[in-house]
Amino acid sequence: MNFTNNQLNIKTILKILPHGYPFLLIDRVLNFETFKYLKAIKNCTINEPCFQGHFPDDPIFPGVLIIEAMAQAASILIYKSIKYKGINTLNINKLYYFVGIDNTRFKKTVIPGDQVLIEVKVLKSNKNILIFKNTALVNNDVVCKSEIIFAQKYLF
Repeated sequence: MNFTNNQLNIKTILKILPHGYPFLLIDRVLNFETFKYLKAIKNCTINEPCFQGHFPDDPIFPGVLIIEAMAQAASILIYKSIKYKGINTLNINKLYYFVGIDNTRFKKTVIPGDQVLIEVKVLKSNKNILIFKNTALVNNDVVCKSEIIFAQKYLF
């Protein structure tokens, strides 16, 4: 993997997202370009709480958490893009809400020990709505594809 100056470590991610343990799902941002794309990593380990019940004898990382990791990655891109525009905000959830999921397909399971590469790309952007095309990969194999929609908070 090529590393760039647009990497974000966990300390920076914690300052951007309001999530905490056990719900923070992005471990590192590898690269991003404001208003275009972001690539992030989610490391899956057996000691995550979800594996105690999903499923103890055959642990599988829940699909809904893959979607949440995609939404968190998209939130980081929104934050970095808005900050680039000069808007100073402490918390992206004060500006945008995660409001929809379309065209979601799960292709393979994610298990403990997998490193999930999450790619989010801006598909559509206007003043009030952002739509992202997302892909989650393990070892270059697609495990999930989805489109995620965010809307500005004042619409609600």
